[in-house]
Amino acid sequence: MDEPTRKRGRPRMLDREAGLEIAARLFWQHGYEGTSIADLTQAMGITPPSLYAAFSSKEELYRQALDHTIERESKRRSEVLQGEMSAYDALEFYLRDVVQGITNPDKPRGCIVSTAVLQHAKENESVATAVAARREVSLQALKTRFHRAINEGELPTDTDTDALARFYAAVVQGMSAQACDGACTERLMQIVDIALSAWPGTRHAVR
Repeated sequence: MDEPTRKRGRPRMLDREAGLEIAARLFWQHGYEGTSIADLTQAMGITPPSLYAAFSSKEELYRQALDHTIERESKRRSEVLQGEMSAYDALEFYLRDVVQGITNPDKPRGCIVSTAVLQHAKENESVATAVAARREVSLQALKTRFHRAINEGELPTDTDTDALARFYAAVVQGMSAQACDGACTERLMQIVDIALSAWPGTRHAVR
């Protein structure tokens, strides 16, 4: 008698949130180009078809992993920038919170967005553009807060808010790069102190 035909098992289903967490960590550690589909599927414990079924492509997975991480890492900073703190105090919180995040021993060093995909192969141009757009969102959030600071009398009326926002965004990018090179929390906090000394306005809310 012929042996009964064995039924093929269902492919393992992926928990979406867990998958994004795993992917984000790999991309954070190794970059977009340094993380392969094989790396992702092995870490998630699934097959390539399951990954494509869930996220359609490596690029789309990267975009979703970025947004997933940004939401978690930047929520407090966004709330503070939009809150009632003085502009100076909000900026200080923002910069010091960045330092705590990029030197957290439980996470990869540096920032998943600030210094991501700066150099890339031509075929990954769309990925670089997507990351740059997310950096622009952060820059615009600072610029918006600085505009408000002018209206509330915390910055001079002739302040170039775009240049000021780009200055502090450059500080964040530089600290991210130094964190990747091993700079400690204390050293980066000293950079924050110097950056804050360049603040061109008042340090307390004007009421």
